[in-house]
Amino acid sequence: MSIRIVGARTIKTPDDLSIRPTPSKVRAAIFNILQTRVKGANWLDICAGSGAMGAEALVRGAANVVGIDVSAIACQIVQENWQKFAKPNQSFQVIKGEAVKTLKKLQPQYFDLVYFDPPYQSDLYAPVLTALSPLLKDHALVIAECDRLRPFPDVMGNLVCCDRRQYGQTALIFYEKE
Repeated sequence: MSIRIVGARTIKTPDDLSIRPTPSKVRAAIFNILQTRVKGANWLDICAGSGAMGAEALVRGAANVVGIDVSAIACQIVQENWQKFAKPNQSFQVIKGEAVKTLKKLQPQYFDLVYFDPPYQSDLYAPVLTALSPLLKDHALVIAECDRLRPFPDVMGNLVCCDRRQYGQTALIFYEKE
């Protein structure tokens, strides 16, 4: 499968079906919503998969992108993809590790934007969203991608739901740090 990032460039994706890339329609919607917030931002991509979201953030001017994934193969692919898109004034880091444990090790980095896209049936949503707070700048925005039927509370620790969007079977829950 090939994924096209803004312009004509494509990124590498894993051959197996264990990684479900964010659909292009959803990616486009997210970056339309975030258009004024990405340039110069610190972006965190949790369960990075192919790295499409981080690559898109780099293309749109994020200053720093950090990706976390438990799969060594995914991390290698993300590294290769982000190298193609990062400009000399941008930095990126790919970390292989379990999301909650890795988040605890990231301090004292602070992020403006977080994209979190675990396997839809995962039990990671509540633990990760709760663990994020110390890593977020004031008014940081966290976007969780999930199945449209999955319920999410309006408040998750210091995060307050500020928007919900649905694109087919995919739902996006937007949380802002109080």
